[in-house]
Amino acid sequence: MRFTKPALCLLITLSFALLSVFAVGAQDLPDLGGQVITVAVENAYIPFNFIDEATGEAIGWDYDTIGEICARLNCVPEYIQTSWDGMLVAIANGEFDVAADGITITEERAQVVDFSIGYIAIDQVILARIDETRFNSVEEFVANPDLRLATQLGTTNYNTAIQLVGASRIQTYDVFGFAIEALVAGDVDGVIIDDVAGQGYVGANADRVRIIGDPIQSDFLGFAFPPGSPLVAAFNAALESMIADGTLAEINAKWFPPAE
Repeated sequence: MRFTKPALCLLITLSFALLSVFAVGAQDLPDLGGQVITVAVENAYIPFNFIDEATGEAIGWDYDTIGEICARLNCVPEYIQTSWDGMLVAIANGEFDVAADGITITEERAQVVDFSIGYIAIDQVILARIDETRFNSVEEFVANPDLRLATQLGTTNYNTAIQLVGASRIQTYDVFGFAIEALVAGDVDGVIIDDVAGQGYVGANADRVRIIGDPIQSDFLGFAFPPGSPLVAAFNAALESMIADGTLAEINAKWFPPAE
């Protein structure tokens, strides 16, 4: 059975809220005693973490959520900008305490890093130029061998792109922002991306790009930690408390508004 995204997110939220009544309500949240937590971010993945062009300030869902988590756990986040390429390897090696970058939870990744509970369910979608007329669905894109698909290397979006059209029709980029620029410039014909990030890029480029067709597949996102990290349980407790009292829903509404 396949739930729609709103129904699935509601089901997940309700389930975690029920768990939180018992898990978080039964005891106080862990106190990390002012511990400094190093947080790996890309600062190039709207709306999770990015640089506000107007202020030069690093903002996004990750900053709001990690800030609230540390407020509840008595810790101090130290955000360290790093590239996506190698981020999970660095986490696995213990170079950072946690990675916050809209990371999809997969069985393969879970063999080298530990994950928090899934904090949101997302869909993978294709972005197209606003005036695109050659296709209006994923199926039409796949069926046209002349169309090229862009994505970020090393992501689950890249894996899905391979499954859809094969390597010969894919152009990869180090960050999604470059893929969007290539799309707008006409160098590629579509960008495969997670829908919440896609909506963020659409919002910043509303006169140039749009999401087309139905979602391709659904995934869960979570924070990544070095194997065996005690922070996993602490972050899970904080996330569960934020779900239970509605704080996470408020942050989600701010950064993941419904598509119009």
